[in-house]
Amino acid sequence: MENLHSHRGITNATTSPPHGFTDIFRRELGLSHPNSFARRFSASEVLVKSLDLYGKLDGHEGCVNAVEFNSTGDILVSGSDDRQIMFWNWESKTKLFAYPSGHTDNIFQTKIMPFTDGCRIVTSAGDGQIRLGLLWEDGRVDTTMLGKHHGCVYKLAVEPGSAHIFYSSGEDGFVQHFDLRSNSATKLFCCSSSIGNNKQTLSKVGLNSIVIDCRNPYYFAIGGSDEYARVYDMRKCQWDSARNSDRPVNTFCPLYLIGSNNVHITGLAYSSFGELLVSYNDELIYLFEKNMHSDSSPSSATSEDPKNIHEAQVYSGHRNAQTIKGVNFFGPNDEYVLSGSDCGHIFIWKKKEAKLVRLMVGDQHVVNQLEAHPHIPILATCGIEKNVKIWAPLGNDIPPLPGNVKEIMETNRQGREDRSRVTLTPDVIMHVLRLQRRQTLAYIERRHNRADIVSDEEDAEGYLLGFLDGDASSEEDYPGNSRDCNIS
Repeated sequence: MENLHSHRGITNATTSPPHGFTDIFRRELGLSHPNSFARRFSASEVLVKSLDLYGKLDGHEGCVNAVEFNSTGDILVSGSDDRQIMFWNWESKTKLFAYPSGHTDNIFQTKIMPFTDGCRIVTSAGDGQIRLGLLWEDGRVDTTMLGKHHGCVYKLAVEPGSAHIFYSSGEDGFVQHFDLRSNSATKLFCCSSSIGNNKQTLSKVGLNSIVIDCRNPYYFAIGGSDEYARVYDMRKCQWDSARNSDRPVNTFCPLYLIGSNNVHITGLAYSSFGELLVSYNDELIYLFEKNMHSDSSPSSATSEDPKNIHEAQVYSGHRNAQTIKGVNFFGPNDEYVLSGSDCGHIFIWKKKEAKLVRLMVGDQHVVNQLEAHPHIPILATCGIEKNVKIWAPLGNDIPPLPGNVKEIMETNRQGREDRSRVTLTPDVIMHVLRLQRRQTLAYIERRHNRADIVSDEEDAEGYLLGFLDGDASSEEDYPGNSRDCNIS
């Protein structure tokens, strides 16, 4: 990685703007520790504002839905609608190798297992499968299915520091535990919530995201087709979904969203301080501190003292409606919050003040996922386009926010308000997602077959989705492989 710091154009300590002169001077005099200086400089607003496009990684044949750096940060792995797993040397912008994942549908998550030299990759996809890829020294790759959900599996969570254990969450509401030493999958529980005022009637919550608290790996959070982010203690799971009651130890939800039927969670992220970041579909992003919680919680949650409730920090300006978007932190101490948007921009806010500090065009259509480098201020993003983009601090010119930033944010706000007028239950939301997947697959089949006949069911689906979105998507809107160009 030494080459990165000497790479022409990437800002480092010796080419920092004048704002960092005092810190450099103190470091050279031995008045500050080099590591402290590096972390402080990496978190500077000047450096974040200088992020710009470093390069594009081209090679996939479909929308890219997953990106991840390895633990050392020199390799990046991506997964796509083309069902290929690709390894990249992102610094030289070259593809190292690729292999077919064995999935039969769009890949949504790729995870490199720790302490395996990048030789074990676990993946999940729209086919509900969780698969393992074993990379051998002679170049062979063996893939096996470890488990399966009914419906899409958007996210996996690897236990920190473990080369064997990870978890999955699916649209079927189940959380599953995997141990690569036994190639076994265990269903822990099915997430559910009460319907209306009837505490005895439960509805399944389809899950879109799962994350583990790195400060306390016993705790993990899940989010999906209702308004609550739920936190569980793995030690309280009975390892048998037939006997396991769905009892979170804490729940998080913005106060005014409690009882809403038209929102759901698409992305979660834990900070290094135990804060939980929650991104809502066609709503905003909220940051919850560890001691925060809802004043009203699902019937399965333990009761909390409402006197400790504080308002969550709110991040706005983007729009999250067309895809299952992630959310993330950036900076050595998670000083910034990142999100993609339907408008194709990358939004970067300061975590504490929620001030927008950088707005970059990241995709012609939609930015879905953002992944920070584990050690240096480098960012990887992906979306509807068939490539991965790498962002780095380039040059000394600090570009201002775009002149039309207010118009972009206002258009996104109006889109959210127009969409919010339609009230949907969680079950209807998940049904609409499935309808849209069938519609997209049918569209591809019609395009390949050049058939002119459209079934009544497809017409009805198009009418329903057009009503919900305000306007139907056309072939010109999303050229090429469109299997994940909307909600999958």
